[in-house]
Parts: sequence; structure tokens; C-alpha cells
Amino acid sequence: MRQALREIVVGIDSSTQSCKVLAVSAATGEMLASGSSPHPDGTCVDPNVWTQALANAWESAGIADLDGRLIGAAVAAQQHGMVAVDSDDVPVHDALLWNDVRSAGQAASMVDEIGAKAWVDAVNVVPVASFTLAKLAWLAQNYPSDAARVATVGLPHDWLNLQLTGQWGTDRSDATGTAYFDPVSNTYRPDLLERFFGSGVQLPPVLTPEASAGTLLPRWGSSAAVVGAGMGDNAGAALGLELVPGEIVVSVGTSGTVFAVSETPVRDVGGGVAGFADATGAHLPLLAMINSARVLAAGAAMLNVDLPEFDRLARAGDPDAGGLTLLPYLDGERTPNLPDATGTLVGLTRSNMTPENLARAAVLGVLNSLADALETMTSLGVPVRRVLLIGGGSKSLALREGAATVFGVPVEIPEAREYVALGAARQAAWAATGELPKWGRRIEASYEPSGEWGPVVRERYVAARKALYG
Repeated sequence: MRQALREIVVGIDSSTQSCKVLAVSAATGEMLASGSSPHPDGTCVDPNVWTQALANAWESAGIADLDGRLIGAAVAAQQHGMVAVDSDDVPVHDALLWNDVRSAGQAASMVDEIGAKAWVDAVNVVPVASFTLAKLAWLAQNYPSDAARVATVGLPHDWLNLQLTGQWGTDRSDATGTAYFDPVSNTYRPDLLERFFGSGVQLPPVLTPEASAGTLLPRWGSSAAVVGAGMGDNAGAALGLELVPGEIVVSVGTSGTVFAVSETPVRDVGGGVAGFADATGAHLPLLAMINSARVLAAGAAMLNVDLPEFDRLARAGDPDAGGLTLLPYLDGERTPNLPDATGTLVGLTRSNMTPENLARAAVLGVLNSLADALETMTSLGVPVRRVLLIGGGSKSLALREGAATVFGVPVEIPEAREYVALGAARQAAWAATGELPKWGRRIEASYEPSGEWGPVVRERYVAARKALYG
């Protein structure tokens, strides 16, 4: 028993912005060490950059010093990214990330060719620019000589599994973001891959949630610890939060995501909700928005203030921003599927055009975009008893305080932790011990809907969105 309490697992969160490494007690989930390393900005990157960032974060956390106690590791990473390599596992092109919208035309053509219902029947998603298959179609049409050299296609977490173990491997949660894996039958659809990209491509084996992807190579230390199957980042957050049905996570990070755990698949022919898998064998219906916390950062830059001052301004503004409405589609948008959209500020007058109301409008724009996603989820029968608000943007007091009133349901703020990395660590413990540990979660703050301004703001936002985009 004393030895079991000393055992350590490592969770890795390889996100758009950085790589984080978290070492925790396998018995309790208590954080013991951490490290991080940044990723470059942009929507495409050489996958070797992720390997180096992992090595830097691994060293920063001192993981090699844990040999003898380290029993497992696992990776959770940004979804959808196209990692296409040749027969020597050398990338033939920079990886296109989830937020790279250059493949929007290919995604639209794929839907037009066989229809949204056929896509949902086949893989429980309707392709958008984010999904891997659309990016592969773009590669085939724009760089056919590179496409002809592709031997294996994987995802960011699959690439890091390869670096850690020397073997390719993926899981259901990440594979469902490709548009060529069916999470209901748990099988690849090579026919779709061949139709829209080409034949002869190898795909990583899809491992079960508790399975091992291999053991650590010597470069990561002398401990041959088990490496878990890994997962997509949203599935990692759900696992780290120990999410149960009736709870919905709203994550305000580089992207905004809204997701829940469901025992049964959630099907949306409209394409708004992606019918992903989770990291336990169930399902993870999810909506994702490109514009989230960065809208707040852009607003702060526009007003020439730092984020704390921007938050103070937003809290000082009128609850409804004095009638200002921001459609926050600054970088195009994925949900709704508007890759060419731009941000729009509606309702400007001389009296409401203040720094406080402009800051408030930015916060409300993010919340309303997320509220659109929540309403889509509930319309498909996903129950919402409470919202768990996480991500870097949830540190904003203005956003926290407004969320429950805009969403119309109670909102809880879990204790600030690296939940994606924590979920990966839970999976690592599962792979190493055969049991999924329960570490529990702590709630930092709770909010209830209050005030009459919430429905007014929602109505105004929806009217502006419909007027501009239908």
C-alpha cells in the first residue's frame, strides 16, 4: 500500500498554444510537478515542433527524475489536425490545425456530394473545415505530389504517441474528429478516405480507453512506463472533470467548446453538434467555436488596456452593454459554419459608445455564442442541469458573473486545474493499473441566473445573427 501511494502518472496536454506536462499521484490525483513549453502561433506547424515542446515541458517538470515511481503517461491533444507522413514517418507537409479554415471549400463540396444525412449515418458528423478529411482533400487538390507521398495519416496526439513509444496509436475520441471513423460501430470508413483523398494510406489502430499504446522509449527516461491510448483534448477535460450526464462543460479557451457525456450517440443532421466519442467508451456530443477567449484579448488590445483592466471595464458597463451587440466572428467561425464571417458590432450610438460598454459587449458576445451552442445541444435532447465553466477565459469575473444569466441555468466554476492534462493522467493510471481512479473535483464558485437583462441580450443577439447570416 505504501508503494502504491508513491506511484506517479503523467498527463500531457498538447494544445494549440502550448504543451503542458502534469505529474500527479496515481492514488489521489494530487499534483506533484508540472512543466510547460509554448507552441508557435498560427494555423499550421511542423509536427516536430510539438515533439520538442513535449521534451522541453518533460524536462521542466523533472519527469526523468521520477524513474522508479513513474508507472504511466498519456497524451490529450488538440483535435482534427492533419498529420500526414511518408513511409519513414517524416511529415510531407506542415500539419494543418483545427482552426485552419483553408479547407472550407473542400468540406462544403464533401457535404454537397453525398448529403449531410449520409455523413451522419456514416460517421455521425457533418464535415466542416476543421475535420481531418477536409484538410486531406485540400492537400490532394493543392499539393498532389505531397499527397502521393503520404503513407500514414494521424492526429496530433497520435504523433506524440509515436514519439513516446515508437508506435502509432489513437483512440475513439480523437478518431471521431477525422470524418472517416464511425463511433457507433467503432470502425474506420476507408471508403470515405479513398473517395476524398486516395487509397493506400495507413491509419493508426484505434485503442480501447484502458489499453496501452506501448511503453516509454529510453529518450524519455529509464522507466519503461505504460503509455495510455490518449485522447482528444475535450475528452481529456471531461475525464479530468469526472463529468456525468446532466452536466455540460463550457470551455472558454483558444476555442470555445460546449460538450457533455452521453451513453447514447447524439445525431445532428444539421451539423452543429459533432457526435464525437468520449474517453470511456461512451459519447461526447460537442460544439466548437473558433472565437472565444481571444475575443477578450482583442477587445483589450483595441481599448489599449491589459486583461485585468478590460475585465474591470466590462463589469462597470451596463448589464446589457447599453444596447451594443457584438457578433464575435473575428476569425471566421465553425459553429455556426461561417468560415468567411467577420466580427460585427451592432447598435452603436453616441451615448453607449464607451470603453465600459465596448468591453461588456465583447464579454456578452462570447457568452451569447456559447449560449447558441447550449440551445442547440438541448434541442437534441441533451439534458442541462448545470454548466461547468472552465478554460482561461473563465478567469474573467465579468464572464463568470454574466454566464448564468445569459445561459439561463446554474453555473459552477471548478477549482482551477489543468483538466485536460488531469484527464490524460487518469487514463494513464487506468492503463497502468487496470482501474480508472476517482479523484473527485472541488467547486470554487457558483452562480445562479439573476436580473431581467439576460433574455433581452439573448433576443438582441439572435436577431442580429439572423439579420446578417440567416
